[in-house]
Amino acid sequence: MKRSVVLAVAAVAIVAATVLVWVDARREREFRRLIAVGDAALAGDQTFDAIEAFSGALALKPNSMLASLKRGDTYRRRAEYAAALRDLGQAAFLDPAAPRPIELLGDVQTALGQYAAAAAEYQRYLAIDDRAPGVLYKLALAHYRNGLAARAVDPLRRAIALNDRFAEAHYLLGLCLRETDRRQSLSAFRRALEISPTFAASREELARLYEQMGRWQDSIDELEALAALEPARPERLVSVGLAYARIGRRDTAVLTLGRAAERHPDATVVYTALGRIWLTSAEGQKDPVALGKAIEALQPAAAQADAVSETRALYGRALALSGNMVAAERMLLRAVAMVPVDPSAYRYLAEVAGQLGHATIAKDAAAKYALLASSAL
Repeated sequence: MKRSVVLAVAAVAIVAATVLVWVDARREREFRRLIAVGDAALAGDQTFDAIEAFSGALALKPNSMLASLKRGDTYRRRAEYAAALRDLGQAAFLDPAAPRPIELLGDVQTALGQYAAAAAEYQRYLAIDDRAPGVLYKLALAHYRNGLAARAVDPLRRAIALNDRFAEAHYLLGLCLRETDRRQSLSAFRRALEISPTFAASREELARLYEQMGRWQDSIDELEALAALEPARPERLVSVGLAYARIGRRDTAVLTLGRAAERHPDATVVYTALGRIWLTSAEGQKDPVALGKAIEALQPAAAQADAVSETRALYGRALALSGNMVAAERMLLRAVAMVPVDPSAYRYLAEVAGQLGHATIAKDAAAKYALLASSAL
């Protein structure tokens, strides 16, 4: 009797264990299927479908670090940052030694503009793996965006030591050293361009740094290179023309902007630059011919629907110099009504309104110009 009971209990236990194993295996197969469905949806940029699949996987295995990580990363891609922080935080809790959830937490904090919090997450990652150039760069970038350029230098140097062909790291190092060590900054920008000659941002900074150092021709060479790299952007040749104008080579500046006008006949930025150069000559040399050329360049540009405040401010100034004060005030009022406003529009308006006896307009414009000028210091 006892033997039969024991055998019966054993049989039930075996059946129960078999059922549990079968259920677990089925749950595991369904979990893996849902993860695969989510990955496929992500590959097709179907983020909503991916979230549904990963949520189903989490329903089957609530303590799955993998599912939490994947759903959190998908929320991050959708810019649903609160949900991303929740899921990624859970993934990091479930596996504290896994660096990927921590890196993504840093990425979410960066996207939120919480740079100190992002830096803390990247530091936590580096405590696990300190030989990750990409994360060292992200840490440096978080420091830089948080206004702590000096703290960004060490992680950047470590990133570069691990990967000397990391162009973005060299570029960011150049930015961080720009105010404290121009020689090293120059070297960093040059190295970034050696690695990636089409790296426009690095070439822009190199041109700016050369100009600050008084190396005008080197600066112009970099601006010319940018114009050659990006011929579809009229502002590139405009930058070259204005650089020549700043060193007193007006004729070369005008010729350069003439090239820009031939390539981009409808670009108001080109005619605004031409107008500025001619207007500067007209003011400095009391040259009526230059003033006429300034008006010729600025009039059609200022009439365009996409004309910016700077264009209308310059045209208003040119009208005032020509003696047409009423039209000048009207144009300058249009210039100060635009956003963003060119501060010089208020200065010109204050002068014109004062000459016309419009004291209230003149006083208000002078006060706003003073406010904008002081905030720019």
